[in-house]
Parts: sequence; C-alpha cells; structure tokens
Amino acid sequence: MVETKGSCACGSIHWQVIGPMRDIIACHCSQCRKQSGLYFAATAAENSDLTISGDTLSWYVSSEGSQRGFCNVCGSALFWKQDGKTFTSIMAGSIDGPHDLKIGKHIHVSDKASFYEINDGLPQE
Repeated sequence: MVETKGSCACGSIHWQVIGPMRDIIACHCSQCRKQSGLYFAATAAENSDLTISGDTLSWYVSSEGSQRGFCNVCGSALFWKQDGKTFTSIMAGSIDGPHDLKIGKHIHVSDKASFYEINDGLPQE
C-alpha cells in the first residue's frame, strides 16, 4: 500500500495518507489565488485514508459548503474540503519528500491572474 506524508512549514501539523492519491489539480479560482498568491496545486485522498496530527489546525469556511484547513502558527495552507464529500484535497506543496504525483489538469482558468500563462498542454476547465 502506498504511504504519503506531509506537514506544515513549522512542523506543528503532520498528515499521512495510506492509499492512493488523485492526480494534482491546479486551481486558478480567485479564492485559491488570494490565499496562495498564485494558484493551488492539490491532490486528494479519501477521508478514511487520511490521518492528521497536531493541535494547530484551523478551518476557515471559505464559501458555503466548503472549508480550508491551515496551520494557525505558520499559516501553511494544507487542506480543502466540501461538506458531504468522502475526500479531502491536500496541498501538493505540503508533501514531504519525493513523490510520483503529476498535475493532471487546470480548473477555473477563466479566473486566473493576468500576469502568467498556462502553456503546459494539460486540459483546462
């Protein structure tokens, strides 16, 4: 079984997934842009495969039915989840060590900032 681990910048929060993770999706929506400064690159795992440890995790309700998880010490963005879904999106930049995940597509491209182009040939929604 595949095991993937990650953490926030200060090391207060650690997460572990035992099981498969989705290809990375690059989200260019205005909320992701404002929170990250560019766009979010996130994989995802089933909630039953994800374990989170540490007591500095805070959740921000970013829109109706969805929330973003971050470390309230260092500010690292770590998670995004929708109410009623069986999976949690995990910021790819929080993965510790090498992995085989690749960006599979870009979403909310019509919302992207004007100062960069997407030229990687991957699908855009």
